Amino acid sequence: MPIEYSLIERGNPGDAKAPKKFYAQAKSTGETTVRGLAKRISDISTVSTVDVMAVLEAFFQVVPAELAEGRIVRFGDFGSFSTSVQGTGAPTEKEFTRALINTVKVQFRPGKLFSLAMQGAELRRAAK
Repeated sequence: MPIEYSLIERGNPGDAKAPKKFYAQAKSTGETTVRGLAKRISDISTVSTVDVMAVLEAFFQVVPAELAEGRIVRFGDFGSFSTSVQGTGAPTEKEFTRALINTVKVQFRPGKLFSLAMQGAELRRAAK
């Protein structure tokens, strides 16, 4: 099934007087649950759905724990997970405190295999 997109008109945030242009925006056509992923993995392997679920559950515990320890979690050509922080700045280094950090975010950076798979994805404009 192709990735569907719709068109939206946007202005240039750097130049309010510039003419607006149309851009593609990916549309979701549904979602897949962890159980659904486990079933699909089981269907293409020799591992049962229950065993895949156990591995995925362990993954959901171990990866956040590794990230919380300040590590980057690499999955080879699939990609990597890392953390970033966002907050407000301080006028001087001495005035900066941990309280100025508002949030910790998880970033996913796709690897070569993941990026190539997405580049080969079929695209289709969604019906209005």
